[in-house]
Amino acid sequence: MNHLLAESTFFGVLISIIGYEVGRLLKKKFKWAVFNPLLISIVFVMLVLILFQVDYDSYNNGAKYLSYLLTPATVCLAIPLYEQMDLLKSNLKAILIGIISGVISSLGSIFVFSVLFHFSHEEYTTLLPKSITTAIGMGVSEELGGIVTITVTVIIVTGVFGNMIAEYVCKLFRIKEPIAKGVAIGTSAHAIGTAKAMEMGEVEGAMSSLAIAVAGLITVVGASVFANFL
Repeated sequence: MNHLLAESTFFGVLISIIGYEVGRLLKKKFKWAVFNPLLISIVFVMLVLILFQVDYDSYNNGAKYLSYLLTPATVCLAIPLYEQMDLLKSNLKAILIGIISGVISSLGSIFVFSVLFHFSHEEYTTLLPKSITTAIGMGVSEELGGIVTITVTVIIVTGVFGNMIAEYVCKLFRIKEPIAKGVAIGTSAHAIGTAKAMEMGEVEGAMSSLAIAVAGLITVVGASVFANFL
């Protein structure tokens, strides 16, 4: 049975989709942030692989086909931004200041915690790209001498956690401006957070999409500078 599952071309795709659908059903039924579909799917896949003793490579042979959809999905994020182009132009200065502030806060917080907990340079640079999309973060981590596999994990955890708490944080600090919400979510929680921003509204989704790209580019430069601090 285990060998049959491991050899199945679509095993990885199937359990990934099932896990995500389970998460959607739980989120719809209970309305709790902890039942984030992506988080549930990650846990579900891990449990299935452990239960049936299927190694990751066998799982990824099928699941990798889902990765092919990431590029067109990312490109599609430009559509809501295009629809809000006039709003972007009229608030360009505030948006750029917000994104730059978010990137500096992210890098600065990692530096502070690294000093407090006596992280090595390798551990420090591993965490620096935590708030940018995986594709860019992997390159930054590798270039700075970090541990790429851990960087990927940290980026995913950051995105999922940001997706879960984004709405509550906005309510807690009484952030009501859609542009501010979108910029904050996209800068801190990249694409996974942007999924939540799109649920909150069209403007939030558009600004979050913009923040992903701009924050990623700024972080490439900022991380190279901050890497020299420790």
